[in-house]
Amino acid sequence: MLTTLAVITGAIALGSLALAPRVSTVGSFFRGRSPTGTVPGVLSLTLSQVTTWIFARSIMNAAILGYYYGIGGALAYTTYYLSFLTGGAIIASLRFRHGFPSVQAFLADRFGWAGPTCYNFVIGVRLLSEIFANLLVIGIIFGVAGTMNYTLAILLVGIVTLGYSMLGGLHASIRTDVFQMGLFLIVLSAMMVVACMNADFQITEIIGSSSDIDNPGWVLLAVALLQVWSYPMHDPVMMDRGFIADKDTTMRSFYHAAWLSALCILIFGALGVYAGLHRLDGETLTTTLPRLLSTDTMLLFNVALVVSSMSTLDSTFSSAAKLAIVDMKAGAANVTNGRVAMALFLLGGLIMLYFGSKDLFSAVAVSGTASMFLAPVVFFSLWLGRDDVPVWAYVAAFATAMAGAGLYFCETAGYLSIMEPLTGLSHKYSKLLVISAATLVLGCAYFATGLALSGKTKG
Repeated sequence: MLTTLAVITGAIALGSLALAPRVSTVGSFFRGRSPTGTVPGVLSLTLSQVTTWIFARSIMNAAILGYYYGIGGALAYTTYYLSFLTGGAIIASLRFRHGFPSVQAFLADRFGWAGPTCYNFVIGVRLLSEIFANLLVIGIIFGVAGTMNYTLAILLVGIVTLGYSMLGGLHASIRTDVFQMGLFLIVLSAMMVVACMNADFQITEIIGSSSDIDNPGWVLLAVALLQVWSYPMHDPVMMDRGFIADKDTTMRSFYHAAWLSALCILIFGALGVYAGLHRLDGETLTTTLPRLLSTDTMLLFNVALVVSSMSTLDSTFSSAAKLAIVDMKAGAANVTNGRVAMALFLLGGLIMLYFGSKDLFSAVAVSGTASMFLAPVVFFSLWLGRDDVPVWAYVAAFATAMAGAGLYFCETAGYLSIMEPLTGLSHKYSKLLVISAATLVLGCAYFATGLALSGKTKG
């Protein structure tokens, strides 16, 4: 099966390279326009949004959470895809109500240098973690960590994806996203047909798989409902696509991406639930699914992982280039510097890969918690239109979110154990819920207190 998967991966890479035009203009490389200045339509932008948010790790996370926690786990991860709705509302306010050209410009206007500095740090780490996590999944597909297959797969996919990303920037990313999403939907449809033909695949059984109210999946769903307000704003891949097309095209792409991405993730979660319901002692997801649905179905599953990994990586490289060169002004705004930034981010992702955690959901949880300093920004500064929130409140919210993310990481990695003695909670998702709730409440309290102390009213 590995040989077949390698051939298919090569074909996908060649197809992506063929579709990636070499561009030389800043508008195409950083803003996604065609060489003639044309912006993407609703279909292209929607498919690009969906395929870049259905990461390889997202597929694995949805299936694994379903495998261990039933439908509650599958729905929990699907809930994060409500971010397209909150993200659309953020873009509608940020760009079309307040008239800002980027998130950084808005934060600089409201909070001075501290605004974009804190924000750029968080999204820089997120971009690196996306490179790390998606390459990690590629390695896992092809071999055990440390083996030649594992290392070669990571390096080859990383280099090929970097290659066509450097050719065409964001314009190439959107073009290849449409091709990759088409393949993804074909593979997903084939998997569902095979699953539904299996007599053991019962929808009613899947729906009733998390009947226990204290199932960790339901706890994680509550976490997602807290984090979904800030999560999209800290994702530069989503935010960048909110500044490309006109208002109607942009908003329609967000709404369509919401239901389509949620449906795709829920299907993978349901496959995980099905496997979990019929697993044998000592089995894992990757051993249960082939037994239930044949090795050919597992090949399709792995193809979906490869497609989603490559589509996310090219978008991540494009956003990394824009962050470094356009938003942070690390160099002159030209295509050459954008390409150098892409290469440096790949190097950073590889370093994280070989020295970082191998827990796929941990990266999502830490990133989501870190993003929560943006929730009061969305509520008070963006949607309520308050431009008089003191800088100290923003910095305090940022520091609290960083502390919460760090605490969760240290707890799950085994470096600390203070949550259980303090709260009596032992499961990591229960701890995450407490940390997320505290971070959200404290962040909003800082903003409300800052406004109260300033004694100003909206003019």
